[in-house]
Amino acid sequence: MDTFLDLLKRFNYTGLAGPVLIILILTMMILPLPPVILDIFFTFNIAVSVIVLLVGINVRQPLEFSAFPSVLLVTTLLRLSLNVASSRIILLEGHTGPDAAGHVIESFAHFLVGGNVAIGVVVFVILTIINFVVITKGAGRIAEVSARFALDGMPGKQMAIDADLNAGLIGEEDARKRRRVISEEANFFGAMDGASKFVRGDAVAAIMIIIINIVGGLIVGMLQHDLAVGKAAETYTLLTIGDGLVAQLPALIISTAAGIVVTRVGTTEDMSEMLLGQLFSKPQVLNITAGVIALIGVVPNMPHLAFFSIAAALAGLARLMGQRQIATAKAEAQSKHAAAHPPEPQVQEVSWNDVQPVDQLGLEVGYRLIPLVDRSQDGELLRRIRGIRKKIAQELGFLVPPVHIRDNLEIKPNAYRILLKGVELGEGEAFIGQLLAINPGRVSGDLAGQPTTDPAFGLPAIWIETAKRDEAQTFGYTVVDTSTVVATHISNLLQMHASELLGREEVQALIDHQAKVSPKLIEELVPKVVPVGTLQKVLQQLLTEGIHIRDFRTIVETLADHIASTQDTDELTSAVRAALSRVIVQQLFPGESELPLMTLDPALENVLMQAVQSKAGGGLEPGLAETLLTSAAHETEQVEVQGHNPVLLTPPPLRSLLARFLRRPLPQMRVISHNEIPDNKSIRIIAVIGGSKG
Repeated sequence: MDTFLDLLKRFNYTGLAGPVLIILILTMMILPLPPVILDIFFTFNIAVSVIVLLVGINVRQPLEFSAFPSVLLVTTLLRLSLNVASSRIILLEGHTGPDAAGHVIESFAHFLVGGNVAIGVVVFVILTIINFVVITKGAGRIAEVSARFALDGMPGKQMAIDADLNAGLIGEEDARKRRRVISEEANFFGAMDGASKFVRGDAVAAIMIIIINIVGGLIVGMLQHDLAVGKAAETYTLLTIGDGLVAQLPALIISTAAGIVVTRVGTTEDMSEMLLGQLFSKPQVLNITAGVIALIGVVPNMPHLAFFSIAAALAGLARLMGQRQIATAKAEAQSKHAAAHPPEPQVQEVSWNDVQPVDQLGLEVGYRLIPLVDRSQDGELLRRIRGIRKKIAQELGFLVPPVHIRDNLEIKPNAYRILLKGVELGEGEAFIGQLLAINPGRVSGDLAGQPTTDPAFGLPAIWIETAKRDEAQTFGYTVVDTSTVVATHISNLLQMHASELLGREEVQALIDHQAKVSPKLIEELVPKVVPVGTLQKVLQQLLTEGIHIRDFRTIVETLADHIASTQDTDELTSAVRAALSRVIVQQLFPGESELPLMTLDPALENVLMQAVQSKAGGGLEPGLAETLLTSAAHETEQVEVQGHNPVLLTPPPLRSLLARFLRRPLPQMRVISHNEIPDNKSIRIIAVIGGSKG
């Protein structure tokens, strides 16, 4: 028994309310209802319409009553089902008297129209015209226009949200809420536009039901119950008019509520506050209106009492509002005076709020490229940037900061700029609706288009129309779309400057993440043995030389083993590189057992070793540096022509010096030392730097 009661308590009665109500409404169209039940449902219908009206009056935003289209449908079905049920009982029992269909219909027939059939017909027709022609048609038109404007304004609103999100003014959760509100607003007005057709159809159906009931009542009364024509017409017409009025009054109330809701302008005030605040807040307007009404009241044969009473009331209200405004103005003047003449003037101190933080990564686009980063227009570049960050995290081993995107009207319409810590890192131009055909060096034909240079790799390229994609691919061009051009440029720059993106916060995030995987390792070594600053410098050097830091555990353990003997970052990095030798070789020569390498001419190597030892790694003499650079550039070009990666093998003392020296003029070259070659790999010398050709 207790278990059954617990189940009843946990039962979701709220979820059954909607289905049960709809089933009852549909059932009323089929099953006959006694007059008492009809009275209850007619009263319930009137109560629901009043509730809807009051809710519509008190909402401040249309979306606060987002269920209104569904409510409109349900109340329309309820009225129609009541019409069907009452029509059935009127035709079956109408001959027994005016109370045949219940006391509600009888009361409306006698009280509201005085039992006069002609008056009842006129009142019903007037209510139907007001509902159908005036209120419903106007509300439907407003809903249609509002839906159109809401849809047209969605891209701009979405861009504003994205701009606030990229600027850090709002969080991702707030952005999702605001986007949801924009979408719901458009859906609401669209639904209201369609739902207004229910009320319009209801008004037409009410007129048809009245005609059918009157004609049917005359036929039933005269043929089946032997009533006289006059008696049958009076009885059935009175009942039909009462039934129509009972249904049309709630319909008029619901339509009024619909008009109020769709005409709402988003404010923080409800309808009562708006009307009182905007209609009766200006004493001058009230005084003029009072004078006009008083002048009309002076006209002979006018109801002087009514006009003079309203004029006096308006004049009194104007005086009251004037006194209130004077008091408010005095209070504001006093507050302004107090603000302008403070007792002890204080100079506002500069705070940290005046310091604007610099975005780690930024992307600025011209206005023609906005669709690429507009969520409402399915901006492809946004997804690609997320994919770039994910790819870099998987390849390099740390999470790149988010890219803050904003439009910039100061740059060209088709231009974009990539910023690192507020400084321009790269720029380019892209054209929406066109494709970039990149010449990899082996094309068999020319294309008509706008010549340019691939911003990521500097290759010659042409902007072409989309229809020329197949032709360009046939000629051997690499064809990419606009978002791919920008995304590849961003990805390339992030890879090149990965070390600058690895700040102290990113290193700490790495440590925290590793602590979840290897808690003992981090607890014992970082920062007790390996300082965070030293770890950051080593990680940055590895990234600068193109080595990923995914094997965080090996890096930390190697630093812990060597940090007691040296604090020099270069020496610590060399030790880590030796520990990561298999990783380095795998990156440079994936799947190869014999490594094609470049090396130094023995004579040049001896000179460099002496220079390093004599200057303690301080640098190279200008003549020696020029000879080295010229020979390295020549041999690198030859190696690339052969299809190999230019990788220079040097003794360990020279590796760090040569890597720094050759990094800028020859960024494609990598420098490794002898102790970074795994034991299971053999080497093959394919070029010598500083030989007879240099």
